[in-house]
Amino acid sequence: MTSSHTHSHDVEEGLAFQPKFDASGLVTCVATDAGNGDVLMVAHMNDEALRKTVATGEAWYYSRSRRKLWKKGESSGHVQRVVEMRMDCDQDAVWIKVEQAGAACHTGRRSCFYRAVTGEGGEAKLTFVDADKVFDPAKVYR
Repeated sequence: MTSSHTHSHDVEEGLAFQPKFDASGLVTCVATDAGNGDVLMVAHMNDEALRKTVATGEAWYYSRSRRKLWKKGESSGHVQRVVEMRMDCDQDAVWIKVEQAGAACHTGRRSCFYRAVTGEGGEAKLTFVDADKVFDPAKVYR
């Protein structure tokens, strides 16, 4: 057995928490509604965000555009309480099941996935689905 196979086996079958961060120091995180399973958002976590999420039971992320740590809901009040956290097989992606207060999306919608992709004549188009706004972003993010 080679050392890379041994390491791979440890990561995939072992119980040690060994997040595998990408070249930017991030892991992808998918947040779903703990009640109905809907995908609410996809974001990224660095080591600090991951540790704070585990320690506090509330979702923390790393903003690639702002290059900073942020607690979900710190501006809007729409926090995510983590009910369960899972790692994927090679520990480079996180799935959190959350109780979402208010809305997950900064556009004011419950989920960031409020448009369906349809194919008409071989061309992809977007169509609004479940797109009602829960809050007005202009009033929340000043």
